[in-house]
Amino acid sequence: MLVLGRKPGEYVMIGQDVMVKVIKSEDGDLRLAIDAPRSVNIVRGELWESQRARLSV
Repeated sequence: MLVLGRKPGEYVMIGQDVMVKVIKSEDGDLRLAIDAPRSVNIVRGELWESQRARLSV
């Protein structure tokens, strides 16, 4: 796992076409903007875990 520090306005690129940008940071909460092609599925972590748990039963 790669761990990076980013400030609001800074971003990281994943491959050529996925950008993850920090748009807000307050009191330990972050807001991220993700710019990706429609063909890329983006799922929140808690939903991902829930789906994995259901499939492994």
